[in-house]
Amino acid sequence: MKHTRSLARLFAWSFMGAAMSAWLLIGLPSDARAQQKPLKEQVVGTWTLVSGSQIGPDAIGMLVPDARGHMSMQIMSPGRPKFAVNSRVKGTPDENKGAVHGMISYFGRYTIDETSKTMIYHIERSSFPNWDGSEQKRPFTVTADELRYTNPAPSSGGPAAQLIWKRAP
Repeated sequence: MKHTRSLARLFAWSFMGAAMSAWLLIGLPSDARAQQKPLKEQVVGTWTLVSGSQIGPDAIGMLVPDARGHMSMQIMSPGRPKFAVNSRVKGTPDENKGAVHGMISYFGRYTIDETSKTMIYHIERSSFPNWDGSEQKRPFTVTADELRYTNPAPSSGGPAAQLIWKRAP
Protein backbone atom coordinates (compact mmCIF):
# COMPACT_ATOMS: atom_id res chain seq x y z
CA MET A 1 0.00 0.00 0.00
CA LYS A 2 2.85 2.38 0.89
CA HIS A 3 4.46 1.69 -2.48
CA THR A 4 1.22 2.52 -4.32
CA ARG A 5 0.87 5.86 -2.46
CA SER A 6 4.50 6.74 -3.27
CA LEU A 7 3.91 6.03 -6.96
CA ALA A 8 0.71 8.09 -6.88
CA ARG A 9 2.55 11.03 -5.28
CA LEU A 10 5.40 10.71 -7.80
CA PHE A 11 2.89 10.69 -10.65
CA ALA A 12 1.08 13.72 -9.20
CA TRP A 13 4.32 15.69 -8.82
CA SER A 14 5.42 14.73 -12.35
CA PHE A 15 2.07 15.77 -13.76
CA MET A 16 2.18 19.08 -11.87
CA GLY A 17 5.74 19.74 -13.10
CA ALA A 18 4.76 19.10 -16.72
CA ALA A 19 1.65 21.26 -16.36
CA MET A 20 3.70 24.08 -14.79
CA SER A 21 6.27 23.90 -17.61
CA ALA A 22 3.54 24.05 -20.24
CA TRP A 23 1.85 26.96 -18.45
CA LEU A 24 5.15 28.88 -18.28
CA LEU A 25 5.86 28.26 -21.96
CA ILE A 26 2.36 29.29 -23.02
CA GLY A 27 2.58 32.33 -20.75
CA LEU A 28 5.71 33.61 -22.46
CA PRO A 29 5.16 36.37 -25.01
CA SER A 30 5.51 35.19 -28.62
CA ASP A 31 8.76 37.18 -28.98
CA ALA A 32 10.23 35.32 -26.00
CA ARG A 33 9.25 31.95 -27.49
CA ALA A 34 10.72 33.03 -30.85
CA GLN A 35 13.96 34.04 -29.16
CA GLN A 36 14.37 30.46 -27.96
CA LYS A 37 14.74 29.22 -31.55
CA PRO A 38 18.08 29.49 -33.37
CA LEU A 39 18.36 32.73 -35.34
CA LYS A 40 18.31 30.88 -38.67
CA GLU A 41 14.86 29.51 -37.85
CA GLN A 42 13.65 32.94 -36.75
CA VAL A 43 14.53 34.66 -40.04
CA VAL A 44 12.92 32.07 -42.30
CA GLY A 45 9.83 33.37 -44.07
CA THR A 46 8.60 36.23 -46.20
CA TRP A 47 9.31 39.79 -45.11
CA THR A 48 8.06 43.09 -46.55
CA LEU A 49 10.01 46.34 -46.43
CA VAL A 50 8.94 48.91 -43.86
CA SER A 51 11.74 51.48 -44.17
CA GLY A 52 15.40 52.22 -44.64
CA SER A 53 15.97 51.65 -48.33
CA GLN A 54 18.15 54.12 -50.17
CA ILE A 55 15.86 53.59 -53.18
CA GLY A 56 13.49 56.07 -51.53
CA PRO A 57 10.95 56.45 -48.74
CA ASP A 58 8.15 54.99 -50.87
CA ALA A 59 10.15 51.92 -51.92
CA ILE A 60 8.47 48.54 -51.66
CA GLY A 61 10.35 45.31 -51.18
CA MET A 62 10.32 41.66 -50.31
CA LEU A 63 12.94 39.48 -48.64
CA VAL A 64 12.53 35.69 -48.65
CA PRO A 65 15.09 33.58 -46.74
CA ASP A 66 14.05 29.92 -46.76
CA ALA A 67 14.81 27.04 -44.39
CA ARG A 68 17.28 25.44 -46.82
CA GLY A 69 19.51 28.53 -46.99
CA HIS A 70 18.29 30.11 -50.23
CA MET A 71 17.32 33.78 -50.37
CA SER A 72 15.89 36.38 -52.69
CA MET A 73 15.53 40.13 -52.13
CA GLN A 74 13.93 42.84 -54.25
CA ILE A 75 13.38 46.51 -53.53
CA MET A 76 11.78 48.82 -56.09
CA SER A 77 10.49 52.34 -56.32
CA PRO A 78 6.86 52.45 -57.44
CA GLY A 79 7.64 55.71 -59.29
CA ARG A 80 9.99 54.24 -61.90
CA PRO A 81 9.16 55.55 -65.37
CA LYS A 82 7.47 53.17 -67.78
CA PHE A 83 9.23 52.50 -71.09
CA ALA A 84 7.42 54.22 -73.98
CA VAL A 85 8.13 51.40 -76.48
CA ASN A 86 7.08 48.65 -74.03
CA SER A 87 10.39 46.80 -74.42
CA ARG A 88 12.97 46.66 -71.63
CA VAL A 89 15.81 46.44 -74.18
CA LYS A 90 14.70 49.55 -76.10
CA GLY A 91 14.47 52.09 -73.28
CA THR A 92 15.69 55.64 -73.63
CA PRO A 93 18.70 56.72 -71.54
CA ASP A 94 16.32 58.36 -69.02
CA GLU A 95 14.07 55.28 -68.84
CA ASN A 96 17.09 53.00 -68.32
CA LYS A 97 18.49 55.33 -65.65
CA GLY A 98 15.14 55.34 -63.82
CA ALA A 99 14.93 51.55 -63.96
CA VAL A 100 18.45 51.04 -62.60
CA HIS A 101 18.31 53.77 -59.96
CA GLY A 102 14.84 52.69 -58.83
CA MET A 103 15.61 49.09 -57.84
CA ILE A 104 17.99 46.58 -56.33
CA SER A 105 17.48 42.84 -56.54
CA TYR A 106 19.60 39.78 -55.78
CA PHE A 107 19.40 36.09 -55.02
CA GLY A 108 21.65 33.32 -53.80
CA ARG A 109 22.25 31.61 -50.49
CA TYR A 110 22.58 32.87 -46.95
CA THR A 111 24.13 31.71 -43.70
CA ILE A 112 23.69 32.96 -40.16
CA ASP A 113 26.53 33.56 -37.73
CA GLU A 114 24.71 33.02 -34.42
CA THR A 115 27.56 34.45 -32.34
CA SER A 116 27.86 37.81 -34.11
CA LYS A 117 24.16 37.87 -35.10
CA THR A 118 25.11 38.43 -38.71
CA MET A 119 23.27 37.31 -41.82
CA ILE A 120 25.72 36.62 -44.64
CA TYR A 121 24.36 36.78 -48.17
CA HIS A 122 26.30 34.70 -50.69
CA ILE A 123 25.02 36.54 -53.75
CA GLU A 124 24.86 34.53 -56.95
CA ARG A 125 23.40 37.30 -59.13
CA SER A 126 22.35 40.89 -58.52
CA SER A 127 20.79 43.70 -60.53
CA PHE A 128 23.99 45.52 -59.48
CA PRO A 129 26.53 43.37 -61.39
CA ASN A 130 29.39 44.32 -59.05
CA TRP A 131 27.73 42.16 -56.38
CA ASP A 132 27.61 39.00 -58.54
CA GLY A 133 29.52 36.29 -56.66
CA SER A 134 30.06 38.52 -53.62
CA GLU A 135 29.49 38.01 -49.93
CA GLN A 136 27.49 40.69 -48.12
CA LYS A 137 27.31 40.77 -44.31
CA ARG A 138 24.30 42.21 -42.49
CA PRO A 139 24.31 42.52 -38.68
CA PHE A 140 20.70 41.96 -37.62
CA THR A 141 18.09 41.62 -34.91
CA VAL A 142 14.87 39.66 -35.23
CA THR A 143 11.63 39.31 -33.31
CA ALA A 144 8.54 37.32 -34.24
CA ASP A 145 7.30 40.14 -36.50
CA GLU A 146 10.30 42.36 -37.28
CA LEU A 147 13.71 41.92 -38.89
CA ARG A 148 16.20 44.78 -38.80
CA TYR A 149 19.58 44.71 -40.45
CA THR A 150 22.35 47.08 -41.36
CA ASN A 151 23.83 47.20 -44.84
CA PRO A 152 27.26 48.71 -44.16
CA ALA A 153 28.00 49.32 -47.88
CA PRO A 154 24.85 49.98 -49.95
CA SER A 155 25.08 49.51 -53.72
CA SER A 156 24.28 53.21 -54.17
CA GLY A 157 27.28 54.21 -52.07
CA GLY A 158 26.93 56.54 -49.15
CA PRO A 159 26.48 55.75 -45.48
CA ALA A 160 25.31 52.47 -44.00
CA ALA A 161 21.59 51.83 -44.25
CA GLN A 162 19.37 50.21 -41.64
CA LEU A 163 16.49 48.35 -43.22
CA ILE A 164 13.39 47.35 -41.30
CA TRP A 165 11.23 44.45 -42.52
CA LYS A 166 7.95 43.11 -41.14
CA ARG A 167 6.82 39.52 -41.43
CA ALA A 168 4.33 39.16 -44.27
CA PRO A 169 0.85 37.98 -43.26
